[in-house]
Amino acid sequence: MTEKNPSAPKSAKTRHSHSGVIHVNEPHTENFTVVGNHLLQHPELSLMAIGLAVHIQSLPAGSPIGIKTLAAKFPEGEIRIAAALRELEEHGYLTRARERLQSGQVTTRTTSYNRPRTAPAPAVEAAAPPKVSAPKTPAADLLARLRTYDSRLMLSERDVRRLVPEVSAWLERGVPVTAVERALTSGLPQDPIKHPAAFLAHRLTSLLPPPLLLPAPAPPSPPALRPDPWQTCDGCERAFRAAEPGRCRDCRSVGAVA
Repeated sequence: MTEKNPSAPKSAKTRHSHSGVIHVNEPHTENFTVVGNHLLQHPELSLMAIGLAVHIQSLPAGSPIGIKTLAAKFPEGEIRIAAALRELEEHGYLTRARERLQSGQVTTRTTSYNRPRTAPAPAVEAAAPPKVSAPKTPAADLLARLRTYDSRLMLSERDVRRLVPEVSAWLERGVPVTAVERALTSGLPQDPIKHPAAFLAHRLTSLLPPPLLLPAPAPPSPPALRPDPWQTCDGCERAFRAAEPGRCRDCRSVGAVA
């Protein structure tokens, strides 16, 4: 009869395998956060984004999670933290909406989701009718994302479809997506925006940059002239360049004087 290992905690559950990681799991009864494997094993998120999402989910409600606040906590710096926050926004784990307070001050309201907003809803007995989603193009995504900058720029799916060709005109002229977003969200009026679609349509039309005029290609350079081949002078047997065999210039000069 073999003895049990006395050093292993009785409450721990150990899973052995021939290779790879070995898990020693102990139950948590306090000070813990439940995180789904859909986040921890996400195939598209970076490790930086996954770690930041877990940290945010572990914070109590109302905790500040601005870029500068997070950069003061961790060594990664503002650029990497900002990129990780954008990843979490793109995959539905985070939303940031700019709201104007009654005092006129603009604040950012951040919402963290422990399950991505794009995840399919659980199956129910009576299936709901399918929703018609906005077209999956870079222009449609840009328009739908504007409400995260300012809640007054929230658009309906119909408005998004109507404005997609106007945004596409910017993108076809070589304007980066970030520049289009900046043109549509910077310098917003303090008054309420009653018709966001009309407001954005006006900006897209009035601020449309001209197409880039690429420089004309340089004319082809003339072919290099090849020098005449070497010839041996029939008079002095010196080498000289000429198109055909004969006499060198000195011998021709002497012959001419004679």
